[in-house]
Amino acid sequence: MDMKKKWISSFTALALVAAMITGCNSNSSSESKSGTEGKPTGKITVYIGLQEDHAVAAMKKFTADTGIEAEMIRMSAGEILAKVRAEKDNPKADVWYGGPADTYVQAVSEGLLEPYKSPIADKIDAKYKDPDGYWTGVYVGAVGFASNKEFLEKKGLEAPKKWEDLLNPAFKGEVVMADPASSGTAYTALYTVLNVMGSEDKGFEYLTKLHPQVQQYTTSGAAPGRMVGMGEAGVGILFAHDIIKYQEEGFKNLVLTIPEDGTGYETGAIGIIKGSKNQELSQKFVDWTLSPEAQELGKTVGSFQNITNSDAVGPEQAVKLDEINTIDYDVAEAGKQRQRLIDKWSTEVK
Repeated sequence: MDMKKKWISSFTALALVAAMITGCNSNSSSESKSGTEGKPTGKITVYIGLQEDHAVAAMKKFTADTGIEAEMIRMSAGEILAKVRAEKDNPKADVWYGGPADTYVQAVSEGLLEPYKSPIADKIDAKYKDPDGYWTGVYVGAVGFASNKEFLEKKGLEAPKKWEDLLNPAFKGEVVMADPASSGTAYTALYTVLNVMGSEDKGFEYLTKLHPQVQQYTTSGAAPGRMVGMGEAGVGILFAHDIIKYQEEGFKNLVLTIPEDGTGYETGAIGIIKGSKNQELSQKFVDWTLSPEAQELGKTVGSFQNITNSDAVGPEQAVKLDEINTIDYDVAEAGKQRQRLIDKWSTEVK
């Protein structure tokens, strides 16, 4: 009887040890599947201002590189700001990616973004990032003019080389640009004009004269380039990298010129939306977008912005910023004045 009890006790002890070993192995397997080996899993939503093909490629590459799913909704910068503002009490997205930084500056002033200083941001020049980490620059793009070659030849004109050239009567009803209220591109152009003309008053005097020349104010900042390429307008005001993109896609009739009397530029940025429920994953996304691999992705899908990471190699076709006459574009001041200047433009010009 005693031997039987001893045997049962030994068997029970062995069974408990086996169960503990099995449990440990099971937990280890579960942790590996859940991505605790340096690759957190989950899903984020990104409001994105990049062109469609670049945006799609970025989402796919990010997921492939990190294992984190990313859903995107593409809009212009002004539209993204309006949506983030409307969703302030119940954010529907985690990250804002792409579009001029002055729009982000306004968002920061309204308490719409979370600060995050990525370790990779050390590779980015201080002028292309917020000192408190609310936004970080991913690319840089200068404002340019896109002219239709056939239109110029038919009218016996040269492509505009200065802002004043757009006031030529021959361009009446032939200029297209975006609406600053919806487009970050257009606001960059507006703020540029004020600087080039020397004062806000002179700048708005110019914009008032330009208004009768404008055929249409589009929602999208890049749309004027396609319209000019298709012969629907003679001249468009947009970012040079978008003009180059259209040229590379087959619109060989587009002539790119950069205003010799001065041009502004955007710092395309990224920031985390305040109240995001996926802070860790959002930070991983920011880190990824600042990496050389992510920044160099653009040139593989036909995006020709200058890029900000000093270790990355930008596209050969990109405009050389040190070879053009760029104004001293104060992103912080442009963001601070953004809503006031847009409201003034809407009232006094449009």
